[in-house]
Amino acid sequence: MGRLGLPELVIILVIVILIFGANRLPDIGRGIGKGIRNFKDATKNGDPETKPDA
Repeated sequence: MGRLGLPELVIILVIVILIFGANRLPDIGRGIGKGIRNFKDATKNGDPETKPDA
């Protein structure tokens, strides 16, 4: 499987716009950004919910 180039990324973006619509793209991006930020914080600091009780 090769790497994604610019033409492939453009095609994927067009498909996403057709499926979700241009108005929803900022909301989707914000949600993905929050998820990535939460994941980084949890792996960096350790999530208190996943630590065993001592």
